Amino acid sequence: MLQLFHHVSEDCSRIVAQQYSTSFYSAIRLLHKDLRAPICNIYGFVRFADEIVDTFHDYDKPLLLQQFKKETYEAIGRKISLNPILNSFQKTVNKYNIDHDLIESFFRSMEFDLSKRTYNREEYGEYIYGSAEVVGLMCLHVFANGDKNVYQQLHGYARALGAAFQKVNFLRDMKADNNDLSRMYFPGCDFNNFLEKDKKQIELDIQHDFKQAYEGILKLPVQARFGVYVAYKYYLSLFKKIKRTHPCHILQKRIRIPDFHKLMIVLRAGLKYQLNLL
Repeated sequence: MLQLFHHVSEDCSRIVAQQYSTSFYSAIRLLHKDLRAPICNIYGFVRFADEIVDTFHDYDKPLLLQQFKKETYEAIGRKISLNPILNSFQKTVNKYNIDHDLIESFFRSMEFDLSKRTYNREEYGEYIYGSAEVVGLMCLHVFANGDKNVYQQLHGYARALGAAFQKVNFLRDMKADNNDLSRMYFPGCDFNNFLEKDKKQIELDIQHDFKQAYEGILKLPVQARFGVYVAYKYYLSLFKKIKRTHPCHILQKRIRIPDFHKLMIVLRAGLKYQLNLL
C-alpha cells in the first residue's frame, strides 16, 4: 500500500505539470518513460514554491514559504511526507542524490521574490542561478542517473539552458511582473523607459545561453535528449517571436506561441531527431 501512496503522490505532481504548463508537460512526455515521473516531481515542487511568492497575495507569504521550506527538508530527511508534492519530490531527491545546496539556492531566490523589486548585476545572477539554473541541474541529476562524470560534463550546459528559459520568461512576462508584482529583474532597466537598446542587450545574452545549451543537448543521454530538445525549441521559437516584437508591445501584452505552431515544432523536431539531424 505504501507504493500506492507514492504512486498517488507522483500523480499529483504530474497533474500540476499538466495543468500549469501544457508546453512543458508535452516535452516531459517525450522523455523516456522512466524519466517522466521524476521530472514532474521536480516541476511540482518548484511550481508550488513559485505560486506562494507570486499569487498568494491574501495570505502570509513569508510564513507559507518558510513552512514549505521546513517541510521540504523534513520530507527529504524522513523519506516521507503527507504532502503529496513534497513526498514525490523527496523521492526524487533521495533516489538521484540531488545536491541539497541546489534546493537551498532555489529557496534563496524564492525569498528574494517576497520583497525585492529591482536587481543589480550580482543579485540578478544569483536570482537566475537559484530560480532556474538549479532546476536544470536537478533535472540533470535525473538524466545522468547517478553518473557523476555525465553530470559534471553537462553541468554548465544545464545551467545555460535554465538561464535561457528564465530570461525569456522575464521578457515574456514583463508586463505582469511590473503591473501585478512591481518587479523588474533586468539590471539597469526601467519599465517606463524600456528601450530597443535595452532589449537588444538582453537578447544577446539570451542568444549566448541558447547557443551553449544546444551544445549540451547533443551530449545528453539518449533517454533525455529528444524531450529536452523539444523544450529548447519551444523556448527558442518564443524567443524569436519576442525578438521580432517592438519593446512597447512587450510592455503591453504577453507574447505567446499558438498551439498549432507548438504542434509543428514537435513534428519538425521529431523528423530531425529520426534523421539524426539535431
